Amino acid sequence: MERKEAIKNLQRLIGKELHELANEFGVTIYRNGRVNKGWAGHVFERFLELPINSAQAPNFGSWELKSIPLKYKKNGELTFKETMAITMIDPVNVRQKEFEDSHLLTKLNKAIVVARIVGDTVDEPSYIHSIVEFDLQGELYDAVKADYDLVRNVLFDPQKGFDALTGKMGYYIQPRTKGAGHGSTSRAFYARPRFLKEFIKI
Repeated sequence: MERKEAIKNLQRLIGKELHELANEFGVTIYRNGRVNKGWAGHVFERFLELPINSAQAPNFGSWELKSIPLKYKKNGELTFKETMAITMIDPVNVRQKEFEDSHLLTKLNKAIVVARIVGDTVDEPSYIHSIVEFDLQGELYDAVKADYDLVRNVLFDPQKGFDALTGKMGYYIQPRTKGAGHGSTSRAFYARPRFLKEFIKI
């Protein structure tokens, strides 16, 4: 399935309730007494009749499916619940590749993002808000490239290196730990809410 066709199909889900879709497509929200963390993404993949795949290469060849939760604040304003993971940081690969050839740019350019409104718990209703794709051009492209180059410069710096990468870095895209809390040694690129706002109108 090509990217444009996937976007067109997914747009039919806007306004639908995700738990009802999970039941329809046989996706379990709980597994072994715990929340099946990827359940929302699995619903969209089942809807598109696609295999579930978490490899670093884009899921479906020419594009990749991502899901991002939105929530209502107490004042009724809709906002992003969290940042969006893009891809793991392989320090060797990042040092070798300029932004133009990077995993980061490939992932961003091939992403299809399903934004969904969630409640305070996984059991509350969740509605599909919008389907978007990222289109990096002009100043936005340059700003994301600058965030990537900042990470590269830290990796090249013998006084800093991989362990010096922190979520405080980057204007649109931040490098931060991925995994279990402060002891994690992994890092990944995450899209900040200000980046997501460029495409997801809330």
